[in-house]
Amino acid sequence: MLKKLITGALTAAVAITASINAAQAEDELFIPMLSYRTGPFAGGGIPFANGFHDYLEMLNARDGGIGGAKVVLEECETAYNAQKGVECYEATKGKGALVYNPLSTGITLQLIPKAPVDEIPVLSMGYGLSAAGVGETFPWTFTYPTSYWSQMSSILKYIDQNGGLKGKKIGFIYLDAGYGREPIPLLEQLAPEMGFELAMFPVAGKEMQAQSAQWLNVRKERPDWMIMWGWGAMNATAIKEAAKIRFPMDRFIG
Repeated sequence: MLKKLITGALTAAVAITASINAAQAEDELFIPMLSYRTGPFAGGGIPFANGFHDYLEMLNARDGGIGGAKVVLEECETAYNAQKGVECYEATKGKGALVYNPLSTGITLQLIPKAPVDEIPVLSMGYGLSAAGVGETFPWTFTYPTSYWSQMSSILKYIDQNGGLKGKKIGFIYLDAGYGREPIPLLEQLAPEMGFELAMFPVAGKEMQAQSAQWLNVRKERPDWMIMWGWGAMNATAIKEAAKIRFPMDRFIG
């Protein structure tokens, strides 16, 4: 499924930018590859970068590229840092960049205002700015097949179908970064509408492997359900801490 989405996204990007980079598109498709093989989330970034690189190389070898044009990749290391991501963008956009897949909500938020100015699409599959799903407002940003808001809506729907939301306390433990904060406006809007109480537990990047304070607060708050919005080492640590306070795992979604 992911392979089909990537290929479809690149094909769409070819169509969008064909008139802009027509001369180059006849010979090659230049795709900057923003990766994070280093930094706190390298454990997730390395296999994704390897897979993305190998898949596009396979398309070159098997199909001669996409639409008859070879894909040319240039990798730029961001370490999952927004400022480094912007630096990678500025260093590569002038080379005929076809599309940017930032692989970071923080970087995506920085690139969205640049996309219509430079006329280079931003592809953020399942991450980034949820509101960018409104294509009339954000015509250069593509969030399909889902967004953080739709993901959170699905979780709330599941909880509602398994005991209901009204009168319940929903705990939300999240990485205190652009990624983790993105679902909060939706939760704050839906809490009064659906009748549940929201308890939030932010986890700073430096606290990902030291969450005892957050889970002590979870034990005090006694939420009926816990929703986790984490990444990397935060997730494994959260599960261990939840087990320590005997939080029921069938009511822990992440």
